[in-house]
Amino acid sequence: MKTWQYLTDPVLREIFVPPVLAGLAIALFGGVLSTLVVMKRLAFIGQGISHAAFGGIGVAYVLGLGAVTGAGALSLQFAIVFAFCLLAALQVGFLTHSESGRGSTGKSQSDTAIGIVLVASMAIGSLLLHIAERNGKVATVSWESLLFGSLINIDMTYAVVAWGVAAVIFAVLFVLRRPLVFWAFDEPTAAAFGVRVGLMRLVLLVLLALATVTAMKLAGVVLATAMLVLPAAAAVQFSASAARVLGLSLVFAVASVLIGVVLSFEFDWPTGASIVLTLAAIFGVGWGRARVSGG
Repeated sequence: MKTWQYLTDPVLREIFVPPVLAGLAIALFGGVLSTLVVMKRLAFIGQGISHAAFGGIGVAYVLGLGAVTGAGALSLQFAIVFAFCLLAALQVGFLTHSESGRGSTGKSQSDTAIGIVLVASMAIGSLLLHIAERNGKVATVSWESLLFGSLINIDMTYAVVAWGVAAVIFAVLFVLRRPLVFWAFDEPTAAAFGVRVGLMRLVLLVLLALATVTAMKLAGVVLATAMLVLPAAAAVQFSASAARVLGLSLVFAVASVLIGVVLSFEFDWPTGASIVLTLAAIFGVGWGRARVSGG
């Protein structure tokens, strides 16, 4: 087995361990955040934020940061992409709030705002990447790596960053756990009891942007948001209890990373796609089980 070789060979272990550590960090904060995303039905917002990363990547490439390896330059690249995703998230929130204030139907206007930001960000990113290639800022753009992640480029530095991001996300969620959960379950009632619902929504958008930028290195731009949706979506197929959904979401997220990484090594599959397909399979099992039990 190739996986066993990666575990036992000291040289190969250096390639195997960082992606697993980074993936586990992503699974932990993805599993927790996906519970809030599913409860608030914000899956499409996560999709919009992940696609907005294309614009940030385009900016980084134009500035000559597309193929950098230094810690300082990588941090700057991360900051640029995060800033672009955050601006996209805030723009979605602003458009949605503005339209709802005019009496428009909230859900349809939210989807429209996300769609506008999504396609605009993708177009900006594509244009800037083309300009970067033409101006010699980068020899060629690896679209497969951007879309589906690149396991070979995950090093221990990135694994440390992923765990640092996980620590920040968990700290924020712990401090704001009561108002966030209250807002997620019943926003009108939470507002009546004095919860600052606008702040709660802003906090979640910021955390989603941070999580998306971190996850896309391993899972890719398109698939990163799946880790913020599928764990909890699969968990609710097995239980209606909030506590059990959270626990199952974490278990499914961690299991999908471990299984997905093994599949990628054994069959030379893209790591991000392997992780997401594993989660989709878990969701499929839960969906079938719920339908059989209900029938």
